[in-house]
Amino acid sequence: MSEITAHGEKKLVLATGRAHPELAREIAKELGTDLLPVDAYDFANGEIYVRAGESVRGTDAFVIQAHPAPLNNHLMEQLIMIDSLKRASAKRITVVSPFYPYSRQDKKGRGREPISARLVADMYKTAGADRIMSVDLHTAQIQGFFDGPVDHLMAIPLLADYIRTRVDADNITVVSPDTGRVRVAEQWAERLGGAPLAFVHKSRDLTVPNQAVSKTVVGQIEGRTCVLIDDMIDTGGTISGAVQVLKNAGAKDVIIAATHAVFSEPAAQRLSDSGAREVVVTNTLPLSASQRFPQLTVLSIAPLIARAVREVFDDGSVTSLFDGNA
Repeated sequence: MSEITAHGEKKLVLATGRAHPELAREIAKELGTDLLPVDAYDFANGEIYVRAGESVRGTDAFVIQAHPAPLNNHLMEQLIMIDSLKRASAKRITVVSPFYPYSRQDKKGRGREPISARLVADMYKTAGADRIMSVDLHTAQIQGFFDGPVDHLMAIPLLADYIRTRVDADNITVVSPDTGRVRVAEQWAERLGGAPLAFVHKSRDLTVPNQAVSKTVVGQIEGRTCVLIDDMIDTGGTISGAVQVLKNAGAKDVIIAATHAVFSEPAAQRLSDSGAREVVVTNTLPLSASQRFPQLTVLSIAPLIARAVREVFDDGSVTSLFDGNA
């Protein structure tokens, strides 16, 4: 029986939605490539239209989309992009969602609640995604929601290495904003040379969104520089309250470090007035001029995502980027 053998190399394609094109361009620059030309617009009734400007047949496609407000619009655009690439015969499609949408709704806290993070994973799969790449998921269990590979990237090395240049390494304490992120705080402490840990005890009314009350701190923080860590900052109420608790307990200084700067109103004002010396975030989400303030430092996540994309494309190891600890 005669056979026909196709000869050719794999082709990587980067496509982006309209939510955060600056980040996509940075990733493309790091990889030394150009973004796929995409024609995207909204109909008068809000329907979204997407079409790739050139052939993607047989390609390894990476669909980059940030998810700031209005999150649902950007999520729908990304799903439509995935569907269009699948129907255009892309060989493999990887979702690149630095800030995973609906990640806070990862379990049922009360009866009759949805698990929306799982629903999002199902929608990605149904649209045609083969793989997901995200940064600092709200909880690691979200990796199990998707029926396929999930690359869970960590911003800790990027953030911690920057903060190490801003503090006296012998006089810092890593502070978790609640007991749920103590494991992440341990990774921070290790990265910062074995710094001691503390955590803020807080209470939350499950019936009221975006509201928690910081009460007291457990750990040795008096006279020390506290690095207050979290995965995301939304309205800034919880993290600002934690700064006050630390200050009242005798902390010398407080630096806030978070991966995802959601910064819903009035986050910028709260953080600016919180008393924190510096607020360090990454650019997984775009920030407008009104969301910025003097104490804010934004680090680019593009080099990390670009390296991960390259490892996936080359069939390498994403875990190797984090010393085998991803």
